[in-house]
Amino acid sequence: MPTATVDGIEVEFELGATVLQVCELAGKEIPRFCYHERLSVAGNCRMCLVQIEGGPPKPAASCAMPCAPDMKIHTDTPMVKKAREGVLEFLLINHPLDCPICDQGGECDLQDQAMAYGVDHTRFEENKRAVDDKNMGPLIKTIMTRCIHCTRCVRFSTEIAGVTDMGLAGRGENAEITTYLEKALDSELSGNVIDLCPVGALTSRPYAFTARPWELRKTESIDVMDAVGSNIRIDARGREVMRVLPRLHEDINEEWISDKTRYIWDGLKRQRLDKPYVKKDGKLQPVSWDEAFDAIAARLKGVDGKKIAAIAGDLADTEAMYALKGLMANLGSANLDCRQNGSSLGGERSSYLFNTTIAGIEEADAILLIGTNPRTEAPLINARIRKRWLEGGLKVANIGPVADLTYDVAQLGAGPETLSTVASGASDFAKVLKGAERPMLIIGQGALARADGAAILAEAAKVAETTGMVKDGWNGFNVLHTAAATVAGLDLGFVPGQVGKGTRDILTGAMGGEIEVVYLLGADEIDTGALDKAFVIYQGSHGDAGAHAADVILPGAAYTEKNALWVSTEGRVQAGRRAVFAPGDAKEDWAILRALSAQLGKTLPYDSLGELRTKLFADHPHMAELDTVQTGASLDLSKVGKAGEMDGSAFRLAISDFYLTNPIARASAIMAECSALFDGRRQEEAAG
Repeated sequence: MPTATVDGIEVEFELGATVLQVCELAGKEIPRFCYHERLSVAGNCRMCLVQIEGGPPKPAASCAMPCAPDMKIHTDTPMVKKAREGVLEFLLINHPLDCPICDQGGECDLQDQAMAYGVDHTRFEENKRAVDDKNMGPLIKTIMTRCIHCTRCVRFSTEIAGVTDMGLAGRGENAEITTYLEKALDSELSGNVIDLCPVGALTSRPYAFTARPWELRKTESIDVMDAVGSNIRIDARGREVMRVLPRLHEDINEEWISDKTRYIWDGLKRQRLDKPYVKKDGKLQPVSWDEAFDAIAARLKGVDGKKIAAIAGDLADTEAMYALKGLMANLGSANLDCRQNGSSLGGERSSYLFNTTIAGIEEADAILLIGTNPRTEAPLINARIRKRWLEGGLKVANIGPVADLTYDVAQLGAGPETLSTVASGASDFAKVLKGAERPMLIIGQGALARADGAAILAEAAKVAETTGMVKDGWNGFNVLHTAAATVAGLDLGFVPGQVGKGTRDILTGAMGGEIEVVYLLGADEIDTGALDKAFVIYQGSHGDAGAHAADVILPGAAYTEKNALWVSTEGRVQAGRRAVFAPGDAKEDWAILRALSAQLGKTLPYDSLGELRTKLFADHPHMAELDTVQTGASLDLSKVGKAGEMDGSAFRLAISDFYLTNPIARASAIMAECSALFDGRRQEEAAG
């Protein structure tokens, strides 16, 4: 490998590396504003200046200069120091003295670098220019007079998010970052420009003027707004979550998060269940925990286990589902399901995972989407597909509703008939898949959450088999989940199996009187009207649909209020950590179930979270392997799904409104505003 010398330190580097990257390999800190390793090189802030020995007698922008073999680089000479001071002096000519009232204060690159590399005076006394603020919607607050034209936000929105709403207009002193049509950024990833902005030009509108960074307690945790398992940091003050930020994880979310993940926090303090309730005289009345447990025990007394059922919701944690499964077994019931949408997933682990892995998308050369819109169901998976598409050589086709994705997609058809054509090899895209070195398919819940879901899954497996998607070193058969709880539930066996009833049959049985008691563990996405004749126990954090149908409410903790395990769509087990305590009398879900089991005389065999996890890991060893993807046995495609007749109707998408998919989102005023804005805009565009 070639070598270069940085301040007397010899460094090996790969050809194509920039001078800035080589300097970092040598352990030298190079200041920058416009450069970002995940964005294209702009080279317009000039803060990363260094001196190249033997080159022109002037500083060079290290971010845009390829490093040559035997190059000698200096990062701390008087020339470099003077050049950096000059750059900062120019940047601060028009920058307002807003630091005391700027939300970026304490996290501002310009502030930090002015202290480290700047001077304590200026030679400019002219009036500063002012720039009108721009409308970027309810999520992003703009004070464009602070903007230093680094163009990070423009490059992110164009390259990563795939929307072309932002750009740099004008030249010289008249240059402005703008959204062209003065409208909100229509992207599920728009909030990431706030993290990218090195000054206070773009900040979080909902968070504005609520807290300073040094006031906040920071907790590393896992997002549950979708099944991707994004790594997040929860910032809290006292008992209140103030904001959610991304954490770096190259294999999952890189350093981005979706807008729903980032702005969901205000839903954590609205519509909360903070005490137990029991229905008396047709109305829910607040009671003590003992009264609530007594009411459940009285109703369950003498009830046959076959008439009891449980459904786990999209936000249920692994420990809670494990405890509820144990309780149901003790009660003699096999009527349980973690699939609120009624899909038929289950069986061999590889048959319901995103087997390629999220990072593995970058190796694919052909992708078939079946009944899914990854832009709304998993924005970060969509961003990975776009990243791979931008590299070239990737062909993408879709079977299902036409979706506004951020890359070129060939629309093959709308439903099962087209899927069968591909499975038979008669489709042109089937030939593309067969000729690809690393083909993959992504089947979504829009195709699986139907009465004929098992047959559709089998047909998708046939596509994978016909086109050779599963082979040594590559498994291109992928199921995209939309719920954070589903994979963990399937791993635990929180399904009816051969003898019990699944979600559809539970609801039908409740209407017909075959099911008398239904336990809803945060299950709100079902037809609660079907439960009118049943005794409903609802355990959850928010007063949503399930709570409205309940006879007894047991207040549980939200995902930010408990230590819990989550399993992503790719089968990666991750640990979420408690950032704040649950409000009022609300408890962690596993603890509620343990206390209830004792009251019912069916005591579960653990008294602490540690004991529960010890038993969980003994029963399911892969749950102890945190942050690893268990590949498992090779997938036998002939056993995936169940052959049968498919309904000819077109696939529907699993998510109709990205911003309102769960109880926390529906309690959020920020999400409600986004939903009204973007849904209204799409309806206008469709109409005209």
